Amino acid sequence: MYTIAALYHFTRFDDPAALRGPLYDLCDAQGISGSLLLAHEGINGTIAGPRAGIDAVLAHIRALPGCADLEWKESISDDQPFRRLKVRLKKEIVTMGQPDVDPLARVGHYVEPQDWNELILSPDVAVIDTRNDYEVAIGTFEGAVDPETDSFRDFPAWWEENQHRFHNKRIAMFCTGGIRCEKSTNYLLGQGVDEVYHLKGGILKYLEEVPQEDSTWRGECFVFDGRVSVGHGLQEGPHELCFACRRPILPEDMKRPEYEHGVSCHLCAHETTPEDKARFRERQKQISLAEARGERHIKVVHEG
Repeated sequence: MYTIAALYHFTRFDDPAALRGPLYDLCDAQGISGSLLLAHEGINGTIAGPRAGIDAVLAHIRALPGCADLEWKESISDDQPFRRLKVRLKKEIVTMGQPDVDPLARVGHYVEPQDWNELILSPDVAVIDTRNDYEVAIGTFEGAVDPETDSFRDFPAWWEENQHRFHNKRIAMFCTGGIRCEKSTNYLLGQGVDEVYHLKGGILKYLEEVPQEDSTWRGECFVFDGRVSVGHGLQEGPHELCFACRRPILPEDMKRPEYEHGVSCHLCAHETTPEDKARFRERQKQISLAEARGERHIKVVHEG
């Protein structure tokens, strides 16, 4: 049984590079896999491993400058959802590309999961899903606006083009774990929006705490690990990952003629050239050969 911990924390790291080595070494020694990102603005990531190992890493992170009040979300899995460990240095722990955005300065009003339904059902509230289009495609809150963005970096441009739709509306925003809303709510406040709210702990906390019979969530929640999706109670969902485009697909999608393991699915078959597919086939061949030797070739899930 593996414990999975999803975390983020905005703080000021003067020298994130100096933090990387000790954090990586501890994770490695404790049998932890997953991905952690360090930047001057803080830390973000999801890791998985034995209970004692996760506890040791979380204690280490909480001892970092400004991280004493770190919060995280936990779930469990029978299988290790990550193939390897990454501790990387980044310019941003979640990329928005807006240098003036600063979640440490101010963010929207946090809304507890048990209070979320009442807020988003109010007629003067517009609910905006800040996630990417492939995430929204498999699940979202009832009535939420889908910006249809390819990446979080696209959100500011979408808002610029669509803000007129939300005149005299309170804005409620949500994402998987909360980190994207830290930046998007700060951005909207900077754009002059008076009342901005966001779901504390994100979708994952809502699915963990709100009973399914009371839920306004529809579908599954995409997660950036080997589980691919989770539902209420954070139970692993039915989705698989297309290793060509990294989008979630259902088992029945793997029976479609466009599907070729590691090469294409119905969502991406038309997006790649024959040369691309030949390259993907060779990659998949090398992965299969490595697995036959009992080795790990590459990490097959993308990161949040």
